[in-house]
Amino acid sequence: MEKKDFLKDPVKHIDIKSFDSTKIIEAMRDMSFTSRETSLAADIYTKMLREDDCSIILTLAGSTSAAGCMQVYVDMVKCNMIDAIVASGASIVDMDFFEALGFRHYKGSPDADDKKLRALYIDRIYDTYIDEEELQACDFTIKEIADQMKPGAYSSREFIKEMGKYLVDNAKKKDSLVQVCYEHNVPIFCPAFTDSSAGFGLVKHQFENPQQHITIDSVKDFLELTKIKMAAASTGLFMIGGGVPKNFTQDTVICAEILGTDVEMHKYAIQITVADARDGGCSGSTLKEAASWGKVDTVYEQMVYAEASSVLPLIASYLYHKGDWRKRSKKEWSAIYNG
Repeated sequence: MEKKDFLKDPVKHIDIKSFDSTKIIEAMRDMSFTSRETSLAADIYTKMLREDDCSIILTLAGSTSAAGCMQVYVDMVKCNMIDAIVASGASIVDMDFFEALGFRHYKGSPDADDKKLRALYIDRIYDTYIDEEELQACDFTIKEIADQMKPGAYSSREFIKEMGKYLVDNAKKKDSLVQVCYEHNVPIFCPAFTDSSAGFGLVKHQFENPQQHITIDSVKDFLELTKIKMAAASTGLFMIGGGVPKNFTQDTVICAEILGTDVEMHKYAIQITVADARDGGCSGSTLKEAASWGKVDTVYEQMVYAEASSVLPLIASYLYHKGDWRKRSKKEWSAIYNG
């Protein structure tokens, strides 16, 4: 088999506007297990949307964007359901920015011969394929953006803003998450930004410009995100997976206190995960456990133990068709920064 035989069936991103999951979510309220958890999560998100002073932060880890949920996040931003995003670098660069450049993810198999895939320069995410040569083109585009910037230290938010600006004139696929957030003043933070295609591009940029180059300042990220927490009346978290984005966002409560500002714990919190709490992790602890650290209140919190691509579209479609987002004021947190 040749490379084209593997990369022929692209992943299609689900459109939450094309179906109405309201009746499914409402029926799930009278069920058990993950179904009831999902309906409770939808109800908590509805409360977040109805509290106009609540700023909603999406934390995004894992590969749901590659798996067909990319348009879900775009539509949630467009519909004013998300005010800031904290994500893994891969979600933003390897998946979203990658497709904005005109590349695709393809349906594959978890049982594929990985040595064969390597020989063909095909990368695998479980049952999804990516063309490594196209991914390297993404790396080089990141370098191209970095080469045009004034040398110095930037937060990931500042760099991703430049990525959004680049896409306005150069995107092959419009309405990527990076571009839509840029156009709607929704900041994106990637505290582990270099753990992605961005890392390869920035390394090449620094290698070729050893004296005058840009670098990513994760401490500045922490400060900028904490400023949102300090300025927001209340906050709600919608967490896909866990890891660094989840912990980074929850920690803003503690960081604000260290900076001398008393803030409330995150008032609302939803986490969709398949991680287990018994090993002390759960990809950053359960939400109830986070309350002991002073990060998350436990009045409106819900763990949903499910693979996110199976329940996220149902929750998002429910919120879209209920329409509470239409009455929210825009937060536009990007506007609070100079750069």
